[in-house]
Amino acid sequence: MRRRVIAGNWKMYKTLAETRAFFSAFTPLVANSRHCDIIIAPPFTAISTAAEAAKGTNIAISGQNVSWSKEGAFTGEVSAPMLTEAGCRYVIIGHSERRQLFRETDDNVAKKTLVALDSGLTPIVCLGEMQEDRDAGLAEEVLLRQFTGGPGALTPDEFSRILIAYEPVWAIGTGRTATPEIAATAHRFLRRCAGEQFSVHHASALRILYGGSVKPDNIQGLMAQEELDGALVGGASLDPKSFAAIVNFK
Repeated sequence: MRRRVIAGNWKMYKTLAETRAFFSAFTPLVANSRHCDIIIAPPFTAISTAAEAAKGTNIAISGQNVSWSKEGAFTGEVSAPMLTEAGCRYVIIGHSERRQLFRETDDNVAKKTLVALDSGLTPIVCLGEMQEDRDAGLAEEVLLRQFTGGPGALTPDEFSRILIAYEPVWAIGTGRTATPEIAATAHRFLRRCAGEQFSVHHASALRILYGGSVKPDNIQGLMAQEELDGALVGGASLDPKSFAAIVNFK
């Protein structure tokens, strides 16, 4: 049985004071939540503060992005060793907003995944189609291309150390959520891609999260799907009570 993962992506929200206040309220609400791994991805400036607040708890910290280089003259970038030193255990790679707004390519996603793994981070690699792709019946074609150019380019050992997040772009920040059935179909397809590229064992061990307008009132329906191994939560992870309700979906 694959262990569930509930991850919160704060995006460009929360000051240091707001980060401390969140953990003060959130930590007691999930102190006994042992049924899943809990991850929070604060903005870069708040990572150390979040890591300090999460010490001794069951909450892990993630970066929201990472450079494909370990160091160098890359103004504004943050490296994997820097994230590790600041207290991160995970990093989100290839989020749809990075792909759409900042023109990240499958090749960049692959390079970032490798440097993250080399630094001991667990990558959460995001894949997902846009509305026009789904409307044109191209959802699986897009997912296959993203999988092949990203996670599928890893070695079997490297692949065994990543998570995947399925994020239909049309459901992120729109209030529209893929039905549990739509999400499960996409997860099954990605698991089949993993089986064909690597092995049945790798496919069955792979944890695939769903991301896209996850809220307290739809988490149970989503998690009722055997194919969904957890959730990558955006806006609903900013409020401690809301995110705790998602974590405690059982």
